[in-house]
Order: sequence, then structure tokens, then C-alpha cells
Amino acid sequence: MNQIVNSLQYIKPEISAAIALVVLVIVDLVMGKNKKYLAPVMILGLLVTGYFIIDQFNISSFAFGSGNNKYGLLAIDSFGSFFKLLIIFSSIIIVFFTLASDEIKKANERLGEYYALIWGMIIGMFFMISAADLIVVYISLELVSLSSYVLAGITKDTLRNSEASLKYVIYGGVSSGIMLFGISILYGITGTTNIYEINALLQSQQIQGLIVTLSVILIFAGFGFKISAAPFHFWTPDVYEGAPITITTYLSVASKAAGVALLLRFTKITFIDSVNPDGSWNIISLIDWRSFLIIISILTMTLGNFAALWQNNMKRLLAYSSVAHVGYILLGIIALSNEGMMAVLIYFVIYTIMNLGAFFVVMLIANKIGSEELDDYKGLGKAAPVLTVSLAIFLVSLIGLPPTAGFIAKLYLFLALINAKMIVIAVIALLNTVVSVYYYFRVLKYLFINSSEKEIEPFGLNIPNLIMLLVLVTSTLVLGIYFTPLVNFAKNSITLLGF
Repeated sequence: MNQIVNSLQYIKPEISAAIALVVLVIVDLVMGKNKKYLAPVMILGLLVTGYFIIDQFNISSFAFGSGNNKYGLLAIDSFGSFFKLLIIFSSIIIVFFTLASDEIKKANERLGEYYALIWGMIIGMFFMISAADLIVVYISLELVSLSSYVLAGITKDTLRNSEASLKYVIYGGVSSGIMLFGISILYGITGTTNIYEINALLQSQQIQGLIVTLSVILIFAGFGFKISAAPFHFWTPDVYEGAPITITTYLSVASKAAGVALLLRFTKITFIDSVNPDGSWNIISLIDWRSFLIIISILTMTLGNFAALWQNNMKRLLAYSSVAHVGYILLGIIALSNEGMMAVLIYFVIYTIMNLGAFFVVMLIANKIGSEELDDYKGLGKAAPVLTVSLAIFLVSLIGLPPTAGFIAKLYLFLALINAKMIVIAVIALLNTVVSVYYYFRVLKYLFINSSEKEIEPFGLNIPNLIMLLVLVTSTLVLGIYFTPLVNFAKNSITLLGF
């Protein structure tokens, strides 16, 4: 009992999020059809939760251990706090996106459930990020998934919305079942689900490598589903297209951040023997985890980029783009070094900002013209210059061209690969980036070169939306020039508990 009570101090952000969820539901019940107080309550809850995350930033400890077990169910460290702050940031932005979304306004009567389910996702993502036990991994991943299944189809206004939710449930159920089977195999051969204990057993070389490899690949099915890594990405384009743009955006950044944090922790804690003075990792020889991730990374970025070439819907195009970016993010992991890990953290912050910006512009354009099809983007360069120029900046950043932040993100990834002597992989990634130039610039062609057959009335932005857009554009440009604070922040956040 004392261990449980002592452990509560380490999950203050999760407790704060749970209390905020209850308060939000009570406010929704009391206010009835008056939904105007929900957004301020949501923002306040996120800020309070963010405060508790910052307060425990330099803490390194296990929570909820049992008996003589020196490890706990949760690992609290700066690495986890980094990703939790990223989720809080993206959640705050999503609240402002929601206020500007015509799709959500049409489903105003379900706004309370909408925000409550987002809190459910946040709580699940927090536990995913800190999970040091495979049972906690499974439960937290299911909490995130169940909330996101409902959110994907919450508006119920179109057939594609319901289709998105159904496909998400089917794919998610299959991947969760495969992951649970992998966990059961790993538990059967090691007698534990704690990843720190599994690491010690793998180093002892007393178990069969083939069985371990099989179980780990099955477990990766759950991780791959959450981050949209090939071949577990098939749900992504349909769900991204059918879900409300706010939820599509949230899935592309926050949910993916939690999945990448989980994969990083799982990789370093489970498969790494030790860390060299130069920051490179010594991987346990029992399983060739690096080769597996290399295959997944190349497959993911290649399928994502080539599938995006044929898309005529902006949400589907950005969906495949996000799949390709997962392939790039995996490059930092396969470097198997602190430098590669730091590159992933830098990349994800920048990816979050530029992806939020791209989806925000797509949402604002959809609010005006009622479409996300590229054919309807013809001539918008003249009708909405602020929106289209902003979208151009975000797309150039997604490519990774200077002087945008995307260039810095990819620069650190490529440097990590080169220092790990993985030149061939770096060249493959570079060629994939060249492929992405085509479909991103194809969007710009529709906006600024192709002319519309019908006259488009010029339209602008209201002040709140303009401010939000300027914040995202400015961040994208400033981080492309002045990125030292971000690099230092990432460098201070790569230490995992125990390593």
C-alpha cells in the first residue's frame, strides 16, 4: 500500500487529466445545450496538466513496483515528459482547431463527448509513453484506440465518416489481437512482461532467438498500427479522409507521438546491452532488431511517397505523406545511437508544427469551398493568398527544403545515419524525399498555376484563425533558422530511466 501511495506522486499529470475529464463531463451535464464553456475548461485542464509535467521533468523513478521487484509498471523520466508536453501542445492547438471547424459545429450536441474522448486519448497516451510493462502497453494502447475509434466517426454526417470509424475498429482489433498474441509468447518464454527484466533475460542468452524474434515482430504489429508504419498503415488514408479534419490532425501528430515514444522506449530498454561513450548503442545479438526496422522504414517511406503520387484528395495525400514521415522517423531509431534518438525528438516537434499547419489550412479551405479535392483548389492562389502561401510554406517544410524547419529535421536524421555509417540507407531516404517533391509541388501547381473554370470569390480569415495560422507559419520559419534551443531541449530529454 505504501508503494502505491508513494507512486501516486509520479503520475500527477495522469491524475490531473482524469480529474479534468470528470470536471468536463460535469460541466457538460450541468450546462446542457450551452457548450461555450467546454473549450475554456478543456484549455484550463491542459494547462494544469502541462504544469505538472514540467514540474516532474527532471525526475527519474519507477512507479507502481511490487514486492522485491526493483522495476515498476511505469518509468518516469525526462524522455517521457518531453513527449507528454508535445501531446499537451498539440491538444491545445486542436481545441482552437475545433472552434474553427464547421464539421464539429454541425455536431455541436456531441461536443461534450468529443472533448471527453480526447481526454481519454490523452490519458492513454500518457501511460503509453511511460509504460515499462507490456500489460500496461496493451491496456494504454487500447484506451487510446477505443477513444479514437469513436472520435473518427463522431460527426455521423456522411457515409465516409461511419466507414472511417468501422475500418479503424476492424484494423485496430486485428493489430491488437496480433500484439497480444506476441506478448503471450514472450511472457511464456521469459516469465515476465517487464521490459527491463526481459532485457536482462535476453542478455543471458538462455532462450531461443527465433521464438523471441517471432514474438517481438507480432508485438510490433500493435506499435506499427499506432504509428502507421507499413504494412500496418492500410487504415490511415481511409480514416484520415473520413474523420473530421480536427481528429485527422490529432491522429497524425499526438497519437503518432505516443506510438513513437513507446517504440523508442521498447527498443532501447529491451534490446540494448549498453551505451558506448560516443553515444552509440550495443544491441543484444540474440535478435537482429536493426535489420527488421530498416526493412520497415524503407517499406514505409517508399509506399507512403509513391501512394501519395496518385492522390487527388488533400486529406488522403497528407495521410500518405504522414506514412512516409514515419519511415523517416524510424531512420533515427535504426541509427541505434543517442544522436539518432535526439534526431527523432527534434523531427517530431517540427513534424507536429508543420503537419498541424498543413491540416489547419486544409480545414479552413474546406470551410469555405466545402471540398478537399485538388480539382477544387484551382485558382485559390488568387482568391485566398494568405491561406495558400501559408500552405506552400508548410508543404515546402514537409519536403525538407531550407530555410524551413523541415530541413533542420531531416538534416539531423541524415547526420545520425551518416555517423552510424549507414550511407546506403541515407541515400534511399534522400531519393524518397525527391519523390515527395512531385506530389507536394503538384498541390502548389493546382493552387497557383491552374485556373478555375468558375469565378472564385476572394475570401479571408477572421482574427483568431489568422493569429493561429501566423503562429504556425512563424514557428515553421523561425525553427528553420534558429533551432539551437530545440536541439538543446531534445539533447536533455534523451536519457531513459536505466540508461
